[in-house]
Amino acid sequence: MTHHHEGELLADAGVDLVGLWWAVPGGHAELSSDRVAELATTVRGTGQLAPVLVTFSADIERIVSTMRETGISWLQLHAYQPPAVVRELRRRLGSPATIVKVLHVGAGGCVEQRFVPAYTRAGADLFLVDGATPDGRLGSTGVPLDPAVVLPLVDSLDQGFLLAGGLTAANAGEYAGIAGHPRMCGIDVDTGARGSDGRFDSGQVGGLARQWRVGRREERDD
Repeated sequence: MTHHHEGELLADAGVDLVGLWWAVPGGHAELSSDRVAELATTVRGTGQLAPVLVTFSADIERIVSTMRETGISWLQLHAYQPPAVVRELRRRLGSPATIVKVLHVGAGGCVEQRFVPAYTRAGADLFLVDGATPDGRLGSTGVPLDPAVVLPLVDSLDQGFLLAGGLTAANAGEYAGIAGHPRMCGIDVDTGARGSDGRFDSGQVGGLARQWRVGRREERDD
């Protein structure tokens, strides 16, 4: 989210959490700290949405300062921050904060697989499973993940997880086995929520919400 008017659109479409990109070098939705604070206020003002600080940064002091100044309690660590950073952020931010650590999946599996237990011990509340492209791009790549690679990873997790990576309303059925997983907590979508003009589209967002919720219900009813 980069504009105030998008808050109501996302709330009306059934969204729960809204990412605000901060310290994401070269990111298409990169925001200054002041802009994050403004948009976080707008997000909370909907009465339905909660803001999430999405960052590539491993600078503990800057992250803690930004979280406190903006009043944001959700943090998504979207790069390769080590478990030690998660541990110190948990110590500094305390239990009110929800820390989401992204796990990057490529053709060969999860890059951080061997560090998952350490992230859990360090205090990560949730994991977000997303793609890493062969050329090193992370986040909002629009590249779908292979369900056959993702399922063994999420089966190995002790924590709840969110799913990302090229998700759309149309491909929800391909991930039925993951959507119905007992530790599945939701999806994280950027590219698939936008129209041809690159802006958030209420039809796209609403379609995502409907299809993924239906898919989760059907899998759990079987």
